[in-house]
Amino acid sequence: MFSSMYAGGIAGMKAYPVRVEVDISRGLPGFELVGSLGKEVREGKERVQIALKNAGFSLPVARITVNLSPADIQKEGTGYDLAIAAGLLACMGTIDPGSLAETAFLGELALDGEVRRVNGVLPVALAMREAGIRNLVVPAENAAEGESVSGIRVTGVENMKEFLTYLQAGPEERSRLFSERREGARQGGGAGGQEKRGTPDFSDVYGQESARRAAEIAAAGFHHLLLAGPPGAGKTMIASRMAGILPPLTDGERMEVASIYSIAGKLEERKAGSFTRPFVAPHHTVSPQGLAGGGRLPRPGMLSLAHRGILFLDEMAEFSSETLEVLRQPMEDKTVRIVRSRGSWTYPADFMLVGAMNPCPCGYYPDRNRCGCSDTQIRRYLSRISGPILDRIDIVAETAAVQLKDLRGGEKGESSAAVRKRVEEARQRQKLRFGNGPYRFNGELSGRDAERYCALGTGERRFLERVFEAGEMSLRAYHKVLKLARTIADLDGEETIGTRHLSEAVYYNGGRKQFWKGE
Repeated sequence: MFSSMYAGGIAGMKAYPVRVEVDISRGLPGFELVGSLGKEVREGKERVQIALKNAGFSLPVARITVNLSPADIQKEGTGYDLAIAAGLLACMGTIDPGSLAETAFLGELALDGEVRRVNGVLPVALAMREAGIRNLVVPAENAAEGESVSGIRVTGVENMKEFLTYLQAGPEERSRLFSERREGARQGGGAGGQEKRGTPDFSDVYGQESARRAAEIAAAGFHHLLLAGPPGAGKTMIASRMAGILPPLTDGERMEVASIYSIAGKLEERKAGSFTRPFVAPHHTVSPQGLAGGGRLPRPGMLSLAHRGILFLDEMAEFSSETLEVLRQPMEDKTVRIVRSRGSWTYPADFMLVGAMNPCPCGYYPDRNRCGCSDTQIRRYLSRISGPILDRIDIVAETAAVQLKDLRGGEKGESSAAVRKRVEEARQRQKLRFGNGPYRFNGELSGRDAERYCALGTGERRFLERVFEAGEMSLRAYHKVLKLARTIADLDGEETIGTRHLSEAVYYNGGRKQFWKGE
């Protein structure tokens, strides 16, 4: 007897249909799985065999061969158990395989027949829909995640009893199965619900007008930002509110981000269809592998979890040099590529870097009345952020110590909603400017294209020439200033860049000179 079922495989960010072919024939009794399989997949034959036995089905004494096709792609994980079980039941005559031609299965079986959750249901559902498969059976815990994908019917099962009920039902009856559970999940805030929670607001920040303005410019133009200042000045407070001034994710971005979290096993089912901009803040002890991703079976790291959002490095100078250097390639290519002996995995990593740091070990430089660090200690501390990393940061903003009068008599700043409105308008201007070209934001412009998209008038060009000739900036800094000025003009609703925009851009680009004494 022969039968075939569909399952879903994942290679990096790409999910694909896997055909599970099962053959039971005469010969030396045995049960073998083939098709470039990892350890977890090969162990699946024991899980499936015992789960079927405990459900009342004993495998025949025969030669059993299961092939997972395409055989030239390495299969990993435990999600093939359900498809193998369905194929065996079809070969044994328990179910009609013809009625399952447009159905795929994804899930792990426990020895007692429980169907356990797996990672990657969301990208698999998207791949099945693209392949023309109309039905997907997954663990009940993953059902809401799969149901966030339109155009495919997703059914969650909790155990072998429910799984068999689904397999033995007719096509029309299957469409009605578990409808009560699905409806309850939706009413309880399932994949389409919006999570309600308190969000940190910019209005909570007192003073720090310069740093708040820098955060707004960074958000509008997708510029990487570094906040430097003494302890307690509000660097972390400002950074933690930046996700609230970014525009909401588009539908495509939401599915893209949710797919990354699904593959990483960090997607809570209630958030599958209501993802907000990620805000990822790893501790400074994180390893390079934790930041970039890795492991025997590579999974997305912190850089990919921050995709389409913010990667916040608090106490940035406390991160190891090896960890910080991991940022260099992803900040340029917007992807992370992990190479292993068995293949390579590529994950997206299009994030906005926001760093916060003290300017010296004690935190009070350049205030020599309070700072007791030697010049050597300060240079060693600042050198932990290498030149190549600093070159990729457009804005270095100083946060001054907060005065008591600012807390007692100071007025609250603008709300996140008010700032976000200006950011959205500025991004819309960039969208119209760049069209379908290679750029989406001013912060992505290369040196040559910066001059093309940031044209200056005669007076503005003379202003920059005077600044350049005075030794205030290098050629690299010149292009940074152009990009920043373009974003500031977009925030002001101006089509042309004025001298005041350039002046403000020079100020925010010059922050690094105060601490690093150069470009």
